[in-house]
Amino acid sequence: MYYIMNFNSKNPFLNSKRFSSNAEPRTEVHQAQIIDYNQEMTVSGTINKTAILFLILCGAAMVTWWMAFNEINPMLPTIGGAIVAFILVIVSAFKPQASPYLAPGYALFEGLFIGGISAIFELKFPGIVINAVGATLVTFLVCLGLYKFKIVKVTEQFKSVVVAATLAIATYYLFSWLASLVFNFQPIHYGNSMASIGISVFVIIIAALNLFLDFDLIEKGARERMPKFMEWYGAMGLMITLVWLYIEFLRLLLKLSSKD
Repeated sequence: MYYIMNFNSKNPFLNSKRFSSNAEPRTEVHQAQIIDYNQEMTVSGTINKTAILFLILCGAAMVTWWMAFNEINPMLPTIGGAIVAFILVIVSAFKPQASPYLAPGYALFEGLFIGGISAIFELKFPGIVINAVGATLVTFLVCLGLYKFKIVKVTEQFKSVVVAATLAIATYYLFSWLASLVFNFQPIHYGNSMASIGISVFVIIIAALNLFLDFDLIEKGARERMPKFMEWYGAMGLMITLVWLYIEFLRLLLKLSSKD
């Protein structure tokens, strides 16, 4: 019943266990397969779902953005949105069948967070948001083109390096945060030193490389004929990577702007 796809992704959504465990069994009757293409995951379907989530996220972001620029404190919906979005990510990771409902909810609450944090950055450094959006979009298109035309191939070694680097980043961020709470010091990546900027550039590169893993997993999920709800699951996973990439660009641009 299970189709094994020997690859992994840092993205908690787009990983082999989640995709393989939700593969549909291929039923044979008199050596003929019964296939309902309307109930199977497709690349085009995942793209459409990603577009829907993106529009929801942008719409929600406009709410907290409007609040910040109209002298209404956006911190409550911003922080609340981040917390709820994180909870929905965890729930969906264990219940991918509920992705058609949880993915739009994630986009909604993540949008509240993105809009609020973006407005705060924009008020401090005008123009920083459009630059971060542009950098994220260009990075996405470049990575998509490199993947589509097979210029970058997602091999097992490629996956291992990206996953290891991503886990290293997550571990570093976690321990730095805990250490700052216990020992009351500022981790090196908090400032605008050359070392801090270098760390941000490295994290952006790793986030971009995760896009290749996402593309590969979605394509293989469609090839393995996963159930239709996995389109929402895959779209949500891709949105998580894009949000991470956007936030890292914001942080990098903030560091560069604060040096001027």
